[in-house]
Amino acid sequence: MIYRISEIRMELAGTEEDLRKQAAKRLHVAPRAIRSLKLARKSVDARKKDDVHFICTVETDCPAARMPHDRRVTRAKPYRYELPVCRPLEQRPVVVGFGPAGMFAALILAQAGQRPIVLERGSRVEERKMQVSRFWRDGVLNPECNVQFGEGGAGTFSDGKLNTGTKDPRIRKVLEEFAAAGAPREILFEAKPHIGTDRLPQTVRGIREQILSLGGEIRFDTKLTALLQKDGRVSGVEFRKREEAPERLETAHVVLAVGHSARDTFQSLLNVGVPMEPKAFAVGARIEHPQSLIDAAQYGSFAGHPALGAADYKLAVHLEDGRGVYTFCMCPGGQVVAAASEPGRLATNGMSRFARDGQNANAALLVGVGPKDFGGDGPLAGVAFQRRLEEAAFRLGGGGYRAPVQRVEDFLKRHASDHLGDVKPTYRPGITPCSLDGCLPGFVADSMRAGIRRMDARLHGFAFPDAVLTAVESRSSSPVRILRGEDGQSPALFGLYPCGEGAGYAGGIVSAAVDGIKCAERILMQSC
Repeated sequence: MIYRISEIRMELAGTEEDLRKQAAKRLHVAPRAIRSLKLARKSVDARKKDDVHFICTVETDCPAARMPHDRRVTRAKPYRYELPVCRPLEQRPVVVGFGPAGMFAALILAQAGQRPIVLERGSRVEERKMQVSRFWRDGVLNPECNVQFGEGGAGTFSDGKLNTGTKDPRIRKVLEEFAAAGAPREILFEAKPHIGTDRLPQTVRGIREQILSLGGEIRFDTKLTALLQKDGRVSGVEFRKREEAPERLETAHVVLAVGHSARDTFQSLLNVGVPMEPKAFAVGARIEHPQSLIDAAQYGSFAGHPALGAADYKLAVHLEDGRGVYTFCMCPGGQVVAAASEPGRLATNGMSRFARDGQNANAALLVGVGPKDFGGDGPLAGVAFQRRLEEAAFRLGGGGYRAPVQRVEDFLKRHASDHLGDVKPTYRPGITPCSLDGCLPGFVADSMRAGIRRMDARLHGFAFPDAVLTAVESRSSSPVRILRGEDGQSPALFGLYPCGEGAGYAGGIVSAAVDGIKCAERILMQSC
């Protein structure tokens, strides 16, 4: 029998042998009676700053043991993903977009023998890395291949965080596929798993290669230009590869996984009657602190211990006016990155390498906004709101995708920054000290000020005077929701499956990947 033993304390300098001894003690056997031991979960317990340690869960094979009367010991239930058993579809399914949602929709369809065809407007990850590096170095933007568009989606240039608030069992399938494709094995047991920007390209490439080996096809630099329909059903897609003539492909099933920044695609779908609605999201700026300050605030005297690595945080407050202010996509030891996808509009994001060994920590500091704030009507009012903020940030930065920045002390006192202090901004291609009130709506800036002060009471040093705010963070999630029914299909177009973060049904790499799996399963069930 395989036993699962939880709530095992391990010191920061602890070893596998220490875990084995504690597991044996719980099972009332000698350590040598344990045949195998696998770490299933590991998290940091830093509630007491003078007693920081790990809490672990292990799975162990121990035939000599008998189930003890201990709630912390249970029978392990190995996870196994089961593909729906189905016949080949009459026409190959098409997946639009190759971010996490599209990637996993295509992977499941390929594993089921359906030979999907993927249309991705951006380039394969090797070319994409060069395009993004050029943008960060020289401020030369490619609107079709950038931080938002290309193989792997927006998540490829992020921290690669894989934690999620969802409890769907398919999460394990996502983690196992990432690990098999080249992601660090730690993602299978860390409580807050991450891949890192430096490891994501090889992981994405590994999944691509599996899809191709199973008969799938991926067409990069290829943009969806029209959905073809007949009698309320999808009948095909029209697409164009760069400057080539448009092509058409017949299909009865289209997974629409275009990501949260495919604004032109949202408009074209709206034009042909695909129902959608505006969705609440959040906007603000990136905030950068010295990583050492965050480590000290979270780990006390244990800060800097090699077993702990860089500390993270997650903060949220609710203001008297009902606004929510929270941190999002926190990147320990990372950098703030230019994430624009449209000329003359500036957006930021954050990323970090697997080692998280940079000098600064950064996170999005966001204020919730909804349709009443957008200043317009219609499903794409949120898109227009985003664009106004991004245009204002571009102007305030002085052009060339230089970002407007402000010291936190100056921001709180409503003084424009004319210099920076101890925190050196990591954003490229350049920064312009100023007042962020020049690009943020008044209610957003005021909410951020209140949020910083309150968050400082929870995380000492959050209001560090020399911390740097970099604007504007406008792509926290999709500003629209493309409607779908319980069967996952558009109520106006049978065979169209709005999917993932861009369609408004996910909020990160893992939740988007899980939604992609579900969309693929719904397609497969139709042929069972």
